[in-house]
Formats: sequence, C-alpha cells, structure tokens
Amino acid sequence: MKVLVCKTPGELEYVEMNKPVPEPGKTLLKVERIGICGTDLHAYEGTQPYFNYPRVLGHELALSIVETDAAGFSVGQLVTLIPYFNCGHCIACKMGKPNCCVEMSVFGVHSDGGMCEYILIPNEALIDGKGLSVEELALIEPLAIGAHAVRRANVQPNENVLVIGAGPIGLGIIEFARIAGANVMVMDVNEHRLDFCKKIMDSVFVINSQKELAMERILEITKSEMPTVVFDATGNLHAINQGLSYLAHGGKYVLVGLQKEDISISHPEFHKREATLMSSRNATKLDFNQVIESIEVGKIKPMNYITHVISFDKLSTKFSSLIDPSNQVIKAMVSF
Repeated sequence: MKVLVCKTPGELEYVEMNKPVPEPGKTLLKVERIGICGTDLHAYEGTQPYFNYPRVLGHELALSIVETDAAGFSVGQLVTLIPYFNCGHCIACKMGKPNCCVEMSVFGVHSDGGMCEYILIPNEALIDGKGLSVEELALIEPLAIGAHAVRRANVQPNENVLVIGAGPIGLGIIEFARIAGANVMVMDVNEHRLDFCKKIMDSVFVINSQKELAMERILEITKSEMPTVVFDATGNLHAINQGLSYLAHGGKYVLVGLQKEDISISHPEFHKREATLMSSRNATKLDFNQVIESIEVGKIKPMNYITHVISFDKLSTKFSSLIDPSNQVIKAMVSF
C-alpha cells in the first residue's frame, strides 16, 4: 500500500509498505478521508512538541471496516476513531481522564497515523459513524477537542467567553461555547477567518487585534466585565502570554493550543484575579458522542468548514500550500 511519510520537517515522501495483517482485538480499516489539522502542519514545520521523525501523520479520519472482530461492528461500516491510545491503568486513566494518560500514544503523533491506504487499530478506539458522511466523520475529532475544552471550563449560559484563534480548533470551541449558551467573542489577526466566523456563526463578536484595540473592544462587548473564560487556541507564545490580560477577575484561562517554549505570566496579574489556569488536552468518548449528536440534530454543520479538497496522490506536493495564509485554508480534506 502507498504511505506518505514525513521524513524530516518540510520533507514528505511516498513509500510502499505492506498492508497491515488483521489480528485478534484489532480492526483493519480502509482510509476514506483525512482531515489536515494544526498538529500535522506543525509537524511538517518542525514546531510540534512530543514529536519524532520519520512519522506518518494523520489522525482526523473517516474509515470503512475491512475486517473486524469488534462487537457491534461489521464489514463495510463507516466509522471514525478516537486516536488517543491510553494505558488504562495509570492515575489519569483511573480518574476517568484517558485523554491525558501518563503513557499516552496519539495516533499520527507518537505512532504512525493514517496518511496511508489501510490502518490497523484496537477495537476499543472505534466510533460508530451513525450514518454521517465521510467528510463529517473526518471532522469529528477536531470538533471533539473543542467540545472537551468547553466542558472542562464548565461554560455556562450567558457567560462571556473569549476564544483567541479562529483556526479549526478555535472554531470547535466557538461552536460548543455557543451551544452552551455563552456570549462568544473570537479574536484573530486573520481577517478571512474572522469573516468566516461572521458568515457561518450567528451572534459571535469578532475582533481583529491588528486592526482595532482589542481591550477596548472587549470592554465594550462585555460592558466592562471582561470574559470569565478565555480560551487560547493559537499555540502562539505571544498570544498565550498576552491572553491573561483579557480575563475577568475570578475567571478561567484555558490553554488548548500547544507551545514548545516556556510561557510567562505576571504573578500579580494572575493572583489578583484569583484566576484558574487550565490546560485542555485531546478529548474523551463523551466528547466524540456529543459532537456526533450535535451534527445529527443540526447544531453544527461541519461541511461549512471544508475549503480545500486534495487527492492523496497529490498531497506531498500540495501540503506546504496549506500553511500559506494567502490560500485562505479553513479545513483541508484529503480524498482517496
């Protein structure tokens, strides 16, 4: 089978590998669609933490079952997967937090992922597609990250929420903060992404921090109360360090984007707010199920996010273009 390998930062190469051999407790799957996420792009750029090369990228997947012994699943069925493989016995797993397992292995990050024709995964990672399209299934994982972040922050109706970063993960946070009933603001420097938010999301306030005074705009929107939850979905060091300044006293600052360097926060500013600093990592089955249910009832329309479709055969030459802001990528989808 054909496999696309990220050999080193900036270098992708197709290689031929043997098709995986089925074994008990695992399911053989044909890859139907791949969503390209920030992790893939950062790995290509060489800025992704927890990463070693060479690596097969890809963990936002729509799949069809080729062979399985998983109860309740059958050959030909469309599925997606939870790509965070956990140990089941560490302190986090015992606390019901498999998404931050001590021995976490993320498919496509710590182990080779789905940029290939076939994969073999543990049965417990399968998620029933519930009749969703292959494009919708490939978008469940990034949306689940947003759902998890909002659930972790316990966002409440009418709460003022600021999402910094309007990329795919930020969009998922915005969606589920809206579903929770919050008053949502989104800040970015990319006018195209902000226009996209205005177009597909009702009642979301957009702030371009390069073109307007962000603090004044936030004070205006919140009637000087400031956001009680601030999410960083950028992973940008400057944005992370700046984000605390937008937080209300008594609020929560939730880091969803990932940065390789040390972050720096003013202790007096943090302390006087009696602020809560939180990280939000990956997602759980509960979050995946919430995303599927939200799509089923029409609360979220993930097809709106797909702006670029690339054939797997052309992905190696097209991949670098996805990083260029001038190409106005919201979500790129790989087809077979």
